[in-house]
Amino acid sequence: MFAFSIRRQLGLWALVVALAAVALTACGDKKRPVFQGGDITGTQLGKGLALTDFNGKPHTIKDFAGKVVVVFFGFTQCPDICPTSLVKLAETMNLLGTDANHVQVLMVTVDPERDTPDILKQYVTAFNPRFLGLTGTPEEIRQVAASFKAYYAKVSETDGTYTIDHTASFYLFDKKGESRVLASNDMTAAALAQDIKTLLN
Repeated sequence: MFAFSIRRQLGLWALVVALAAVALTACGDKKRPVFQGGDITGTQLGKGLALTDFNGKPHTIKDFAGKVVVVFFGFTQCPDICPTSLVKLAETMNLLGTDANHVQVLMVTVDPERDTPDILKQYVTAFNPRFLGLTGTPEEIRQVAASFKAYYAKVSETDGTYTIDHTASFYLFDKKGESRVLASNDMTAAALAQDIKTLLN
């Protein structure tokens, strides 16, 4: 299962590299910032974000205009990647200091069946009270994941329960709501903070 997930992750990165190459060609010689993560400027990834937060408020990426937005996909019963990612993002916010006031972290659940709004709220805000969890119908989440080129799939366990294999990258949007950086989940908090600061400037 892990090897399959890695292949999916590599496929996403290969697609992003191809899309970014096209975007770079279109931009010509215009000076571009240098990011620690992968530059996905011009790819339009995530434009289809339209979900509801754990307070019942609907959101699109436009609702966060003026802020850098960090999006990742996960679920509350994730045993390792999701809590590790949220700890890293909480550390990133601490490193940003007052700049963190201009950043919004969004976790999109890929497990709406078990992640009720109350559970999602308790889980996400335990890492940072400003983090938001987004949910929706299974179809809405599928559509959003597709707009990010993000992968997830239910995996049955031997005891009759299930877990979810999913893309573990961070997607960074600039203050205009444009996708700009794809960061792997092993990127350090300091590197994430640096890319966020670049987008804030």
